[in-house]
Amino acid sequence: MNDTQSQAPLLARASSEAPVAFYRGAARSAAEFARDVRLVGEMLPAGAPLLNACVDRYHFAVGLAAAACAGPMTLLPSAYAAEGVARLKAQYPALYCLQDAALDIGLPTLAFPVLPESTPTSCPAVPLPLIPLGRLVVTVFTSGTTGVPVGHRKSWGSLRAGAAAAVSRLGLDDGRAWSLVATVPPQHMYGLESTVMLGLQGPAVIHAGRPFYPQDIVRALAEVPRPRLLVTSPVHLRALLTSGLAAPPLDAILCATAPLPQTLAVEAETRLGAPLHEIYGATEAGQIASRRPTVDEAWVLFPGLALQPDGAAFRVHGGHVETPALLNDIIEPQGPHTFLLQGRGADVVNVAGKRSSIAYLEQQLLSIPGVIDGAFYMPDEDLAGPVARLTAFVVAPGLTLADIEQALRCRIDPVFLPRPLTLVDSLPRLPTGKLPLEAVKRLLAATRAGAVGGGHG
Repeated sequence: MNDTQSQAPLLARASSEAPVAFYRGAARSAAEFARDVRLVGEMLPAGAPLLNACVDRYHFAVGLAAAACAGPMTLLPSAYAAEGVARLKAQYPALYCLQDAALDIGLPTLAFPVLPESTPTSCPAVPLPLIPLGRLVVTVFTSGTTGVPVGHRKSWGSLRAGAAAAVSRLGLDDGRAWSLVATVPPQHMYGLESTVMLGLQGPAVIHAGRPFYPQDIVRALAEVPRPRLLVTSPVHLRALLTSGLAAPPLDAILCATAPLPQTLAVEAETRLGAPLHEIYGATEAGQIASRRPTVDEAWVLFPGLALQPDGAAFRVHGGHVETPALLNDIIEPQGPHTFLLQGRGADVVNVAGKRSSIAYLEQQLLSIPGVIDGAFYMPDEDLAGPVARLTAFVVAPGLTLADIEQALRCRIDPVFLPRPLTLVDSLPRLPTGKLPLEAVKRLLAATRAGAVGGGHG
């Protein structure tokens, strides 16, 4: 495209000296970012799609930008299991992996280069590349929580518009440079939108790390100035609060990837001293709504979006959603721009004629003092045995199965008590905090074989 009106710059920065990231203990300017993108872009094989597996968030952003400017598609699977990578390789024979750490996933690899040291005073201003708005720059894959991961392609225009909508909705357009620390990886739709695009097309300055453990989160927050924005998941947030560590003052929290119990939201705002905004979205559409759960149960659509009935379900369209996307959740509209979320369509279980949702049952399980993590699952027929029964896995050091079952009896109808209820040391969650369906099936199979668990209910 030669029409500059159908293109947009790589960065939404007015000044070449404006910081883009905190990298190696120093601020990285827009001019340095443009130089780094050009350096990496010169290394990329012409036309070949790439799998960006960089762990360092700045490296990921540079690699993503370099590919977007040059034209090749970036593939973002949520995990690197051999079966999934083999499927990608069969679909994209020229696929290779850009990485900054030793990672053998059966693909040709390109090592991320050593970047020049930060020299903001001597780095000349570099014209920012213009990227066609219609260029398809990434294919993001679903996490596999309900089956085989599916890829969804995103254009530069939709990613850019989504970032602008988030900035407006979340109140980040106050003229300040927000220091962004994130616990979730950038290879997920939530991570891509809220930890990378908010830096490229919003006011956020990206912390290059990906802190996982509470002490790492606290350390990363201490390395950046206020205002501080923490982008996280319920799993990471609960771990931080459970640790008892004192975090530096926060100014905003974003949370997504799993249902957030209101009790956890209240505790987070009280102890971390910042408003918590929950993001609702799907890989198919990206982020589409937000709410502050301590204030309102209803979700508010992002600017320009609308819901359209499709049988018993709804599609979201408009704004940054280029193709109307079917939502796999039970939605109850409250007005033209607000709705209540009643759970996933595949989330509803029927036991002895009574209905509940996996999300509700899990919230009740996680509300038990001493429970660190937990998940309910209704097995398929091949794993269920003669009668399908709800099962649950729980991480609760210091509690017995009898303790947990007694607490559950006070919270849920007895017909939904899990059989079996199994104590485990940890759940096989993805770095985003999501729990893939295949991982749950393997865990259940191992439990039935007696290889996992501290007992059954």
